[in-house]
Amino acid sequence: MTCLDRRDLGLLLLRLGTGGVLAAHGAQKLFGWFGGHGLEGTGQFMESVGYAPGKASATAAGLAEAGGGTLLALGLATPAAGAAAAGAMAGAATVHMPNGFFAQEGGYEYAASLGLAAAGLAVTGPGRLSLDHALGHVFDRGWMVPAALGLTAAATAVVIGARNQRLRAKREGEQEALFEE
Repeated sequence: MTCLDRRDLGLLLLRLGTGGVLAAHGAQKLFGWFGGHGLEGTGQFMESVGYAPGKASATAAGLAEAGGGTLLALGLATPAAGAAAAGAMAGAATVHMPNGFFAQEGGYEYAASLGLAAAGLAVTGPGRLSLDHALGHVFDRGWMVPAALGLTAAATAVVIGARNQRLRAKREGEQEALFEE
């Protein structure tokens, strides 16, 4: 067995950081931990930004973040974990996109960074300091990367597309004042 290299240590740190942050965000949505609003509050928010039904959307986002983040941190089922987390972050980035890029203005910078890190881990793999490596990569086969990312991209496109249609329909139902009073 060769000794561990910098790449394995770097991947471990990236997995722990990215996965830990994602897991905490998911726990906010699912359980109301860390100052979160739980499924009820998050569901109401999701509904207000066009993801319906809100509680189901909050559950899906929370599971993708908490589950994907936990699995990423452990280095287990890395392609599926990274893809799920990246899909959740694409949905979050869509909500923040009207505010521009930078997070200080409410933009999508943070969600995009987490999503890209998760997708990068799905592609790169977890390294040797992982459960995937310890288990002989039974949940981290080469074919799983394009399958997980492709399925997640398709599902994410459907969910975001449906959200955008709901928002357009809502705007079309609202009429602007013709004259100022």
